[in-house]
Amino acid sequence: MNMRKITSMTMLLSLLVLTINSIILYVVPEGRIAYWADWKFLGLTKGDWGAQHTTVGVLFLIAGIMHIYYNWKPILAYMKNKTRQIKVFTGSFNVALALTAIFVVGTYFNIPPLSTILHISESVKDQAAVTYGEPPYGHAESSTLKMFTKRENLDLQQSLELLRSGGIKVDGPEDILKTVAWRNDRSPQQVYEIMKPAKLADTQSASTDAAGRFPDAPESGWGKKKLAEACLEYGLNLEDILAKFGERGVVAEAEMNIKEIASANDIDPMGVFETLHDIVTSKNC
Repeated sequence: MNMRKITSMTMLLSLLVLTINSIILYVVPEGRIAYWADWKFLGLTKGDWGAQHTTVGVLFLIAGIMHIYYNWKPILAYMKNKTRQIKVFTGSFNVALALTAIFVVGTYFNIPPLSTILHISESVKDQAAVTYGEPPYGHAESSTLKMFTKRENLDLQQSLELLRSGGIKVDGPEDILKTVAWRNDRSPQQVYEIMKPAKLADTQSASTDAAGRFPDAPESGWGKKKLAEACLEYGLNLEDILAKFGERGVVAEAEMNIKEIASANDIDPMGVFETLHDIVTSKNC
């Protein structure tokens, strides 16, 4: 096999895939909206397109390095002047450098027409928010039905009854909203629409009160916070929390941040929050 030809063909095909991925990611809705509405294109989710863009990008990079290796002599020839001496800053190199600098600097300082490219993408994404709707809060699809109904001031039992009468298969309050949606070939947004009639009259706040009650929703930066820091912030007994996590089969250590705990237990940060919330609200720690 001719490695030079394989390298060139790999570069060509990976560039084609990257081009398609780039166009899709240019117009794909923001993550919170894409996951809430279960957005897909050609059967692939936003996460699927992003993952392909990363892995195929690595393939393109490897092929590019090999391409330079196999074409080093022609590249050196491009960098020679009329006297056949190697000169880095040739006319061609200077033009290429200037073009690259214009795109890098122009993007950083938000200068047209580069800023226009970004603004078009933002406009498309904003329109997607109108088309698909915003989730009630960040990562709402990762909440259990118990937490979701509490956050949205819905009657839990009535919500479950509405789902079942609407042909939605649901086991109980501990089901995760996105799991219920996927199981029934619906989006989390569509499941929520079925539960909406269960709205209660009184509203409830998701923030902490003056007494320092544990919040009903994670604050910004929750995933980066260490468990020890979270316990200190909310006045929780760290040893008790670790013991309760252990009883529920959750692997956790004081110096692990929430994202690390989530990863170690194959859940997401919202799942860690809900477990901690359930521990705290069921018994003082």
